[in-house]
Amino acid sequence: MSILLAMAAIGGLAAETPQKVERLVFPLNPQHNHASCIIECPNGDLLVCWYRGSGERTADDVAVLGARLRKGRNAWSPEFVMADTPGFPDCNPCMVVDARSRLWLIWPVIVNNRWESALLRYSISSDYQRSASPRWTEGGVILLKPGEEFTAKVERDLARLWRPYAASASLESGEKLEEYLSSRTKAAADKLSMRLGWMPRPHPVILADGRMILPLYSDLFDFSLIAYSDDHGGTWSVSEPIVGPGNVQPAIAVRKDGTLVAYMRDNGPPPQRVIVSESSDRGHTWSEPRDIEIPDPGAGVDVVVLKSGRWVIVNNDTEEGRHSLALTISEDEGRSWPRKLHLEHDNPGPDAGSYSYPSIIQTRDGRIHVTYTYVPNAEARAALPGQGKTIKHVEMTEDWLLKTAVPR
Repeated sequence: MSILLAMAAIGGLAAETPQKVERLVFPLNPQHNHASCIIECPNGDLLVCWYRGSGERTADDVAVLGARLRKGRNAWSPEFVMADTPGFPDCNPCMVVDARSRLWLIWPVIVNNRWESALLRYSISSDYQRSASPRWTEGGVILLKPGEEFTAKVERDLARLWRPYAASASLESGEKLEEYLSSRTKAAADKLSMRLGWMPRPHPVILADGRMILPLYSDLFDFSLIAYSDDHGGTWSVSEPIVGPGNVQPAIAVRKDGTLVAYMRDNGPPPQRVIVSESSDRGHTWSEPRDIEIPDPGAGVDVVVLKSGRWVIVNNDTEEGRHSLALTISEDEGRSWPRKLHLEHDNPGPDAGSYSYPSIIQTRDGRIHVTYTYVPNAEARAALPGQGKTIKHVEMTEDWLLKTAVPR
């Protein structure tokens, strides 16, 4: 019902914003709409991007779309194109406003319809607070050059970290574990395999000293890597790889002491949990990945550090399925996660919805905003026009979150 009320207010000015608001960014659409990222512009507008097409990496019509929610309004603008490489899929976009107040859009172009061929592209805009799509003034390819350090870390750690799970490891490729380990270790010594295939998902992060942190992952290697720039994106370096059993799509939080904490989706063997790794040297070296207590079924994770000091993770809090989406709260900078709140929660089954790939921010006015891929459950489908999926936007106050959350 709250979605319908928000949709009925399309085009109107927000009189008094309630503690929680739900909106659909656009009506249900039959194409594949997925992997949103939301940011706040300096003028208070919200900007969201996602990709849309007839499929994912195998569909050459996939493009990155965007929409805008003007400050003081309560309905998203019509969609507009943010990036479209003719004849190639454009997927998994992310955005950030850098230290120079420029908007970055970063996304992978899939060269041969396999994730391993992802070519990392970017566009930059200083004119992005207008009513239409940002006007891009710069753009190109982010070239990454992992080298001997990458190869040595994979040779040292990949097999060691995977073999304890040999009995329970289930690889999507159908490979046996030893074949998998051998092929990935060999790829880690191949320049092309090391340099292609890196993709973003959650937001980049700008550190207090201006360093730009770009979290990346590889579908070939099934682990993560951090790219970073100390000259506003002019040149890029890479961290040691965050080698582990299926730890991908890192979302970065920064502690008060400067420690970077990466929360990752679990594409590996059971138990299915959010995976964490830490860096004490501004993102170059990372601790061995480990499970935390929050379940994750192999679906996207995001994290935000609130102005109050609390941390909030958003993810599918199940070991299987995307029928539940939760906010989980930490009061001690990610060392424990005692309370949570469900944004969506269905019983698994054919009538359940699907809610995935969340993006979370806190705006300057203190409100928390989450966007995610939304496939309605049977009850909501009956009340909504059209069919397919959309991107859903939920905003709330921190007070409402704290009053509504319950012990885990």
